[in-house]
Amino acid sequence: MEFKDKLEVALLFDFYANLLTEKQSDYLSLYFFLDLSITEIAETKNISRNAVFDQIKKTISLLRDYENKLKLVENEKKRNDLYESIRDYPEIIEKLKNIR
Repeated sequence: MEFKDKLEVALLFDFYANLLTEKQSDYLSLYFFLDLSITEIAETKNISRNAVFDQIKKTISLLRDYENKLKLVENEKKRNDLYESIRDYPEIIEKLKNIR
């Protein structure tokens, strides 16, 4: 898996981890954040490599499905882009702060 794909999964996980089961979250954490191999996870969990692979693949698909429906990551990126485009305009930012 390429770095870009790993970054995507990490972002999706940040936004949607609470929607995953403990098992789904555990497998993704072991694989992506602790950098364990599928074989190492299989040995740790005492299951087949194929079961680990399938679980990770299904969980990534589920995270992408959540994003397709809820658009939380996409909207966050849009907000960040908007902020970047206006951050050089201090008076606008001051006005926006005073709106609250």
